[in-house]
Amino acid sequence: MSEPTPATAHQFETLEQQRESDILGMWAFLATEVLFFGGLIMCYTFARFSYPQAFAAASHHLYVSYGGPNTAILLCSSFTMALAVRAAQLGQRKALVGFLIPTILFGLGFLVVKGFEYRTDYVEQLVPRFRFHWDGPEAGHAELFFWLYFVLTGLHALHVTIGIGVLTIVAILGWRGRITAQNHMTAEVAGLYWHFVDIVWVFLFPLLYLIGHR
Repeated sequence: MSEPTPATAHQFETLEQQRESDILGMWAFLATEVLFFGGLIMCYTFARFSYPQAFAAASHHLYVSYGGPNTAILLCSSFTMALAVRAAQLGQRKALVGFLIPTILFGLGFLVVKGFEYRTDYVEQLVPRFRFHWDGPEAGHAELFFWLYFVLTGLHALHVTIGIGVLTIVAILGWRGRITAQNHMTAEVAGLYWHFVDIVWVFLFPLLYLIGHR
């Protein structure tokens, strides 16, 4: 048995074993997240095929002017996150923190835009069971669309919030020199989580905003 290196936790024999364990653990967690969001998306897809006219009419009330910029924001955040992970792998402490900060700011920007969008939905009385008003036919089915819309986007926004917290911790650890070229897995697994959050939105944006939109 080889001696643990300073960057290796006591339960691992080698740094490579620790790295493989970290990656496997994160992928296992992301698999459960795929099942979670996948189930919700399947529910939405089934409802959309069941009530196509009501869902198409309801989607017309969503604003691509909110969803489009938020898509661009998250794509940019994935780019800076990838650069941050690369900096961690190379042991570049300042570059790591320098790329994490805009990633965090992009995440905050996404939440701000989403907040304005939710406010618009509230003003237009599109919040189910709370000031919901629908002038067209199939009001119940339209309300179901907005139920699914708020559940999907709300849970996604929650994941973005968690991701911002995780990246903030990674930035602090990086600034303190706790993330090195030999021990960069904290940044790498955080990057996997952030990319997953971005990919979920890449699916949600066309499903909610574009399919059947005017």
